Amino acid sequence: MHGFVQNKAAIGLHWAALEHRRLEQVIALEGQFDLVKQHLEVNVTGLVDDQSQRAAFAVLTHVNHAAGKYRVLQPGHGNQEMIRQVNGGRITGHAGILTGLTKMQFDTGVVWFRRDLRTDDNTALWSALKSCKKVYCVFVFDQEILNGLPRQDRRVEFIRESLVGLDEDLRALSGKPGAGIIARHGAGYEEVARSAQELGAQVVFAAHDYEPQAIARDIKARGALAELGISFHTVKDQVIFEGRELLTKTGTPYGVFTPYKNAWLARLNDACLKTHDVAPLSGALAERPVSMRRGVMTLAELGFAQTNLLELKIPTGSAGASELFSTFFDRMDRYDETRNFPSVKGPSYLGVHLRFGTVSIRKLVATAWQRTLHGSAGATVWLSELIWRDFYFQILANFPNVAHSAYKPEYDAIQWETGEHARKLFKAWCEGCTGYPLVDAAMAQLNQTGYMHNRLRMVAGSFLVKDLGINWQWGEKYFAEKLNDFDLSANNGGWQWVSSSGCDAQPYFRIFNPVSQSEKFDADGKFIRRYLPQLAKLPTKVLHAPWQASTEVLAACGVTLGKTYPEPVVSHEEARALTLQRYAVVKKIKPG
Repeated sequence: MHGFVQNKAAIGLHWAALEHRRLEQVIALEGQFDLVKQHLEVNVTGLVDDQSQRAAFAVLTHVNHAAGKYRVLQPGHGNQEMIRQVNGGRITGHAGILTGLTKMQFDTGVVWFRRDLRTDDNTALWSALKSCKKVYCVFVFDQEILNGLPRQDRRVEFIRESLVGLDEDLRALSGKPGAGIIARHGAGYEEVARSAQELGAQVVFAAHDYEPQAIARDIKARGALAELGISFHTVKDQVIFEGRELLTKTGTPYGVFTPYKNAWLARLNDACLKTHDVAPLSGALAERPVSMRRGVMTLAELGFAQTNLLELKIPTGSAGASELFSTFFDRMDRYDETRNFPSVKGPSYLGVHLRFGTVSIRKLVATAWQRTLHGSAGATVWLSELIWRDFYFQILANFPNVAHSAYKPEYDAIQWETGEHARKLFKAWCEGCTGYPLVDAAMAQLNQTGYMHNRLRMVAGSFLVKDLGINWQWGEKYFAEKLNDFDLSANNGGWQWVSSSGCDAQPYFRIFNPVSQSEKFDADGKFIRRYLPQLAKLPTKVLHAPWQASTEVLAACGVTLGKTYPEPVVSHEEARALTLQRYAVVKKIKPG
């Protein structure tokens, strides 16, 4: 678990109001670690996972008294000085002390909602309700994130609508008319610290977040809260196994999916999927101060404009997630047969709900696992997709360099297309004007809806990188802006997969043929016709490659290449040959 930082004054403020005896025990425990010299003051809290059989990580923080600043050390990010794995077998006699820390009672606590916009099986909310007499719920529209987004962004609208639902759910759960969400707008770490102080809280609870920007935000939040004498406890919520919970026999993180999946399944048990029922504890939900009883701010108040989210009928909040999962449950057993065809209702469409935590990953996995044990091939494949999600999360946590470079360093040596020619090709790809119908239809779906079918993400991604010779990071950035369900770990993992630079990626010489992919996965052209209506009248035989149609057929169908529909921007055969030359450099560089 993440460490908690306090300076000497903050320790005194906080613990004086609580239990001096536990402070003495913690100090004694730190002494037995023998990791800190006498001139350092270190506090260790939040070490124990709800499942006592798991080891926890104590991340010790060096307090610079002169500057009054805090350097929070994160495991797996190359800047930790001391990390000790703590469990009952290695540090005898202290399991009770560590467990006691998690059972400590606070008078007032705050739950900082981030990627967990639900009350059902919410670990942070459950932990707060279990540990505090009064609990307030806060969400911050973080300007450090919002300022970089387009003014029309479906994700912001999705969050806003989901918060309205969460606000109602909290009120219903508490049975108190004044309860609900306290929505703030500003820098996340500043607003949560300000809110906690104004509410008289001694502790803030939140779910772990694994992206570099989120880690940096939480470091700032810890510091800001510590200066106020307020604890900060984070808990695992959005994955089944995180960070270094699953390691190879040599003690290193997994870089290949299949062994990771096998270890994941071997480790899975009922305890991993234990849900957190907040209803029996809901009496601790407090009514908001009168000054904070206002509805969730509008898009206009946040500086955003309405999108086509409602027109697309994308269900939001926990209710929307429940609706989607209910319909997917009836077709889950056929997922293995339907998942690759974009015109078929095969996927769960829960990606955006997983992204913003309006659904519990534990409940999804539990359902898929049980169906798998009963022999469902569809559920088995879907469970594997959920494991891929965990896999990419742990890749980002253990190899944070992937956020800005190739997982395989030798692939950074590839010389991509540059200059005006590259910009024109990229623009054509972004706008769905490449002349390859399946690629163009996929991009039209993304641009119009914020969604792209997973098979098409692979096809469109491969085309950009291996047909157009464009740096995969350009595509990664574009998807990051457009996808409703954008998640750094999965998006990065997917792009590094198609570019062959990532962990367990496709071989560089495997290059998708956009025409054969179209003929295989949209054989009747239903998907292409939906998103490229200008090609709708073409016979299916030539729909996948319009340039192969005769002039007479094109004219009869109202298609003029270069006018109503673009000619191919590249020849796939020629592009394939260039790609093999381009990637030859990786064979000359031995991996470090």
